[in-house]
Amino acid sequence: MNRKKRCAWVNLKNELYRQYHDNEWGVPVHNDKKLFEMLILEGAQAGLSWETVLEKRENYRKAFDDFDPEKIAKYGESKKAKLLQNESIIRNRLKIKSAIQNPSIFKNSKRIWQFRQIYLRLCRKRTSSK
Repeated sequence: MNRKKRCAWVNLKNELYRQYHDNEWGVPVHNDKKLFEMLILEGAQAGLSWETVLEKRENYRKAFDDFDPEKIAKYGESKKAKLLQNESIIRNRLKIKSAIQNPSIFKNSKRIWQFRQIYLRLCRKRTSSK
């Protein structure tokens, strides 16, 4: 019998949770769209269980245009109001506001990360040339 080794916190009765643990948890992510998805979902999770958010993940994907930061950045008050009425997602006003503001924060954090990478390369060049 080939039993996967899993963390004690995994609810073995929940297939979504098992799949998340086995295929996503602890795996480095380098895809911007996937990182942005996780940013929105992690924000929605605050104060709730991750299991609750996973159960609503596909609903979030539909409600938030497949986690497309360019589209979400353009959301106005009518879309925000529509999200607040959407019973298939977590309808917390501050969490929805945060998700709508995340594209600009995400874009800036990418710039910071790129700057850091350039800075580290320059530092390596300087120390290797000594």
